[in-house]
Amino acid sequence: MYPAPDESALKVRAATRADLEAIAALDTGARAAHHHARYPGTPFDAPAEHTRCRRAWSRALHRDDTPVLCAVRHGTVLGAAAYGGEGTRAAIRPDRDSRATVKLDQLHVDPAHWGTGVGRALHTACLHAWRRAGFARAVLDVRWHNHRARGFYAGLGWRPDRRPAPDATHLTLRLDLAPGALPPPGSPPAAR
Repeated sequence: MYPAPDESALKVRAATRADLEAIAALDTGARAAHHHARYPGTPFDAPAEHTRCRRAWSRALHRDDTPVLCAVRHGTVLGAAAYGGEGTRAAIRPDRDSRATVKLDQLHVDPAHWGTGVGRALHTACLHAWRRAGFARAVLDVRWHNHRARGFYAGLGWRPDRRPAPDATHLTLRLDLAPGALPPPGSPPAAR
């Protein structure tokens, strides 16, 4: 016999279409919390923003080549991550040294659960999937002014990329996935 699973434990699993509403709601809430801190009083959690998030996640969940993960506790979706973007072929591209690169398109956590390990659990699940798939590097874009997210990624070993960001509002980060390339969890960012 196996021990009964701990229902209070956080689980990361593949998201399903049934998770769409919960993922869209937490994404809308996370974006609103971030933007409210920068632009107080602006209605970023308006119904139109929720509709936009819902459409984006619906497209991701309906694609076979865009993996979507969700973090769940007590049956409630607390966070979600997606990688692959416009299809795996577009997100996996040869670098200058011909190693495959994957793009982390989304990683959002319900603001009520920021700082509780949900984001780290999603990130760890992505790392395992990327390494199993043979990726050598990951990239993501983060808003310049999103210091919370930038600190989160820096603490996990992500560094600014030399490639230009898609526009002046974002910073492109990269993470080498080679064995031994990542710092131990919780270690301070390396000096550069």
